[in-house]
Amino acid sequence: MALGLAERLGGVVINADSMQVYRDLRILSARPSADDEAREPHRLYGMMSADDPCSVGRWLPWARREVARAHEAGQVPIVVGGSGLYLNALTEGIAVMPEVPDAVRAAVRERLRAQGAAALHAELHRCDPDMADRLRPSDPQRIARALEVLEASGRSLLHWQAQAPAGGLEARWLGLVLQLPRELLYRRCDIRLAAMLHEGGLDEVAALLARGLDPALPAMRALGVPHLILHLRGECDRQSALVAAQTATRQYAKRQLTWFRHKMISWNAIEAQDSECFFEKIFPFVSEFLLTPPD
Repeated sequence: MALGLAERLGGVVINADSMQVYRDLRILSARPSADDEAREPHRLYGMMSADDPCSVGRWLPWARREVARAHEAGQVPIVVGGSGLYLNALTEGIAVMPEVPDAVRAAVRERLRAQGAAALHAELHRCDPDMADRLRPSDPQRIARALEVLEASGRSLLHWQAQAPAGGLEARWLGLVLQLPRELLYRRCDIRLAAMLHEGGLDEVAALLARGLDPALPAMRALGVPHLILHLRGECDRQSALVAAQTATRQYAKRQLTWFRHKMISWNAIEAQDSECFFEKIFPFVSEFLLTPPD
């Protein structure tokens, strides 16, 4: 959809997907193909290595810069992706976080590696029960982040998150959320994940596994990766790994829908029974927005 708009409007497609930033996950993150990227300019895709953790705080200034460059070039910036936190940060800004010294971060990550997420969640609960209650014991990245901030600043991550957001877009923007019927969405998730394995997704995971990367890194927790790692280690067969990954993907899609409904209420929800019908519904919104002079 973004590519079609870019071709029609003279646009630049800017990534807002937290996994499509990694060059190591073209297949499993459904990154645009090389042919797609050659048709129109694409930005912030495949720009990072899996061993370099991305975050919304790192991504936001990059995205702001690419939007500004598009405007300066007389192009339409089209920001696309399923990471609601990234999209919300771009439009609304984020709270300013304290600097975490490398030594603190390394110490927390080592405890995470040695003790596991559940143990660190229990530690966080002793020190900062309100923050711990908001996190799943199986979410190592966010648990580690909460402990890092607490140890570096002496204040809960909740304190910093409550600060006034900053860094959002200063330009006018139009928000569109594409919504398929839920059962169709789930069916497409299942079909796509099976196709990813057929196209080489398992090889991507094998390459990651061979590098001995920290399992808490975001790329190592991308949808499908943990389940396929279990298969590669001989802990389950390929079909069981696929079914588990499909289940996790459907659950994530459900959480996305909930996020969009509650966090992005000023966006325009575009519903269609078939994905091919979206363009004819979207283009009038976009045309009216571009033709309406700013206040």
